[in-house]
Amino acid sequence: MRTISSSSITATVARLCMDANYVLGDDVLRLLRQARAAEVSETGREVLAQIIENAAIAAETPLPLCQDCGTAVVFVDIGQNVHIEGDDLETAIQAGIAQGYRDGYLRMSMVRRPFSLRENTGDNTPAVIHYRCVAGDRLHITLAPKGGGSENMTRFTVLKPAQGRCGVIDFVVQAIAEAGANPCPPLIVGVGIGGTAERCMEIAKRALLRPAGQCSPDPETAALEAELLERVNALGIGPQGLGGSTTALAVHVETHAAHIASLPVAVNLQCHSARHKEAVL
Repeated sequence: MRTISSSSITATVARLCMDANYVLGDDVLRLLRQARAAEVSETGREVLAQIIENAAIAAETPLPLCQDCGTAVVFVDIGQNVHIEGDDLETAIQAGIAQGYRDGYLRMSMVRRPFSLRENTGDNTPAVIHYRCVAGDRLHITLAPKGGGSENMTRFTVLKPAQGRCGVIDFVVQAIAEAGANPCPPLIVGVGIGGTAERCMEIAKRALLRPAGQCSPDPETAALEAELLERVNALGIGPQGLGGSTTALAVHVETHAAHIASLPVAVNLQCHSARHKEAVL
């Protein structure tokens, strides 16, 4: 059994909040540079150049990549041989979110009573936390700020099993076509296929955590990702919706076994500020 103090968890989460909002990953920057070189639209190339410049300024200053510092989405893999000392894990994580958003001067975006008063909570809590119990004695924390513009374009459906692969492609492409400029392309597209409704939605969001552009290790799924990326970029929406050949930088698909009567499909879009940072305690 390995003991981890709740105070170290709080400090780690606070740091991740700031790092994720200030520093765009090298994987995303690489795809942005490749896209700028290949983009057919002059306007699109200029937009991509500005996105790359913005990332450099944010990292150097430091300042948030985007004014929307997002809902704090936290993915926690807790080893079965980990013991948390002090506050409980949930309390420690929420305290870290509050501290990181306050100390990092990050925009507070969370409101309580979402269907009525919509009063800001003042510290960007509560975070949305996904827990998994895994083997080992480590705590793996991934912090992914999720902006409202891209999250609002999330789509879910349950297809008839007979619709199969073609039905999945049509649904994903239609969702992005209807989203247009709203999710701030170029995008990382997370697709979940299978499971139940809630599982499908979760794996679509987890797909966004994969290094940008890293294809699925499953050949069939990797082929689906490649076809989806080609179809999405053929839409011509382009960077920031101003037209061009780069609507998405990557498509990541995750799957789960499904009921014989169901084919759930979820689409979760990530804007060009594809932010997430992780730490292992």
